[in-house]
Amino acid sequence: MVKFPYQRLAQMFSELHAESLPQEELARRLSVSTRTVRSDIDILNDILSGHGAQFVLKRGKGYSLNIDDPAKFEEAIKGTLDSAAPVPQSAAKRVRQLLIRFLSSAYALKLQDLADEWNVSRATLQADMADVRERFARYQLSIEVKPHYGMKLIGEETAIRVCLADLMSEISSESPDLTLFQDEHKLSAALAIVRAELPHCLSRAGLKLTDEGAQFMTFYCAIAVCRIMEGFPLQDFKAEEPVDDIRHAASHIIAMMRRMTGIHISASEEAFICVNIAARSVQGILPSEINADDAGALVSYILEYINRHYHYDLRHDEQLRTDMITHVKTMITRVRYQINLPNPVLADIKQHYALAFDFTLSAVSSWAKHSPYRISENEIGYLVLHIGVGLERHYQIGYLRRPQALLVNDGGNATLRTLEALLHRRFPQMDICATMTGQEYDQLEAVTADFVIATSRLQEKNRPVAVVSPFPSDYQIEQLEKLVSVDRTRPYMLKRYFAAKHFMVARKGMTQEELFSEVCAKLAAEGYVDKEFADSVRERESILSTMLGDGIAIPHALGLMARKTAVYTVIAPEGIEWGDGSIAKVIFLLAISKTEYEEAMAIYDLFVNFMRQRTATKLAESRSFEEFYETALASMSDA
Repeated sequence: MVKFPYQRLAQMFSELHAESLPQEELARRLSVSTRTVRSDIDILNDILSGHGAQFVLKRGKGYSLNIDDPAKFEEAIKGTLDSAAPVPQSAAKRVRQLLIRFLSSAYALKLQDLADEWNVSRATLQADMADVRERFARYQLSIEVKPHYGMKLIGEETAIRVCLADLMSEISSESPDLTLFQDEHKLSAALAIVRAELPHCLSRAGLKLTDEGAQFMTFYCAIAVCRIMEGFPLQDFKAEEPVDDIRHAASHIIAMMRRMTGIHISASEEAFICVNIAARSVQGILPSEINADDAGALVSYILEYINRHYHYDLRHDEQLRTDMITHVKTMITRVRYQINLPNPVLADIKQHYALAFDFTLSAVSSWAKHSPYRISENEIGYLVLHIGVGLERHYQIGYLRRPQALLVNDGGNATLRTLEALLHRRFPQMDICATMTGQEYDQLEAVTADFVIATSRLQEKNRPVAVVSPFPSDYQIEQLEKLVSVDRTRPYMLKRYFAAKHFMVARKGMTQEELFSEVCAKLAAEGYVDKEFADSVRERESILSTMLGDGIAIPHALGLMARKTAVYTVIAPEGIEWGDGSIAKVIFLLAISKTEYEEAMAIYDLFVNFMRQRTATKLAESRSFEEFYETALASMSDA
C-alpha cells in the first residue's frame, strides 16, 4: 500500500486514478492554486517512481496516469484508494463535513481529533463552528460542550432527521456521491429500496408530491430506516388526524419501513410521515374547500393589505388566489409543525423582486400579530414569487419587466434543458420566451425577443446574438449579462430621486438608531415625511433586516407614508452594524409617496444593479454627492 505524506496527495491520487483531469479542474476540486497542483504532481511522481507508474501531462487531456508495470502498480495501491477519503479544503466544505459528523455520530466529537484528521488548526475549526451552530439553530438543534468529553449535538430526533435530509438534498444537487456520510453503504442500500417503492406507496393513495417534496421524502425515509436500526426511533411525536389519502400513503410507507428494518414501527413515526407528506403534497383543491381560518384567510389578508397600503389591486385575480391558497395550505402545515423548507433562490428573490418581497413581508408581518404562527423568510420568499407573477400580469412595473430571450440550440433536448436550467439559475430576471433550432431561426423574418442566445454562430437579424456553450464560460456569461442588464430608465431614476441635499457621510461610531433619527428628522423638516415616518422605519427594520447584501441597506417605512418621494443616501466609511452581524456601508433610506409610487418603485432596480455590478465598495469611497453620482452612473453604463 502506497503511503502519502498528507491527505491532499491521497485525494489527488484518487481523482487522477479515476480519470484524466486538467490542472485547472484539479485546482478547483482541491481548492488550491495550479502552482500547488504542479508541486503535488511532482511529489506524487517521486512516490510512484518505484511502483511502476507516473502522472504525465497530455495536451488537451490534462494529467493522466501512465502505468509501465501493471502488476507492480496494482500490488502497490491495494488499500490506497480506500484510504483516500476526501478531506475538506475550504471553509464551506469543512462546515458541511462538520454538520454531517455531528448529525451522524452517536458519540461526542473532539475538534482536535478532526483538526488532526483534516490537517488544519483547531482554531480554524473553532471559527467554522460559528456557521455550524447557526445552521443547527434553524432546526432548534444545539451543540453541548463538556470539558475533556467533547461536543455533542442536542435536539429532537425529528429535527436531526430533517436536517440530515435537507443536507442530503443540497449534496445531491451537486453530486449523487454519498461518501461524506458515515455508513454510506447502509444508507445507499436504504435509498435504493425507498426510491423503488416510495412512488408506489404514494400513487396507491392517489397522492402527488412536488419534485422537491418527493426527493425530501425519499431521503427522509432512508434516514429514518437507518436511524431506527441504530436505536434512534421517534417516541413522543403527535399530530392532528390526517385526511384519508395521506393516512393511506403513510401506512404503505410504514409497511415498507417495517420490511426494511424487520422491527415494529411506532405510531409517532407514522404521524411524522403524515405531517411531512401534508407539508409537501400538491393540492388540487378549490378555495371553497379550504378552512377559511387558515389558508383562505391569510391569502385574502395579504391581497387586501397590498391593495390598501400599496395600491396594487390583485384581489380579483382568481388564478393568483387559487395558486396562493394551494401553496398556503401546505405552508400552514409546515409552519404549524416547524418544518423547515429551504429556499435555494431566496437571495435572488430578495434582489430581483425587492418590491414584491416588501409587499409580502409587510402583509405577512401584519397578519402575524393576530396569529400564533411565525412564517419564516424562506416561506415568505415562495409567496413573493406568486405575488410577483400577479404584478407582472396586471401592472407594468419597471423592475419586473424581464428581458426576453430567444434560445437557439441544435444540440438536442438534453443540451437544451441543461442550458435552460443554468440560464435560469444565473439570470432569474430573464425570461426565455421561446426555443428553436438553427433552421427554424433562419426562416424567421424578424426576432421579437430582446436578444438571441445561441449555441452556434448565427446571422444577426434585428436583435443582437450572444453565442454560448452548453456550459458557458465566465467570458460568455459576462457578455450575456450585458444584454440582460440593459435598462435605460436607471440614469433617469438616479437623476430624479437622488440629490446633493440628501447625501451624507456618516460620522465615526454612528449607530443605526442615530442614523434613523437624524435622517428622518431632516426629511420631516423639509416636508417630505411626517413625524410618524421614523417610527414606521424602525418597525420595518424590527420585522426583518433591510440589508440587501454586499454592504447595501435600504431602510424604509411600512407602506407609502411619504408626502414626496426621495432617497437619502448615507455613506458609512467605518460601517454601521445592521443586525445579525451585518455591516452596512452604503445606506439608501427610501421615502416613497402614494402619488409617485408607481414610477418610484423602479428605484429598487437601481439597488439590484449596484449589487450585480458589485459597486458598493466604490460607492462607499465617495465623500461627496458628485463622486457618488459619477460612480453610480458609471456602474449603469457597465451593465
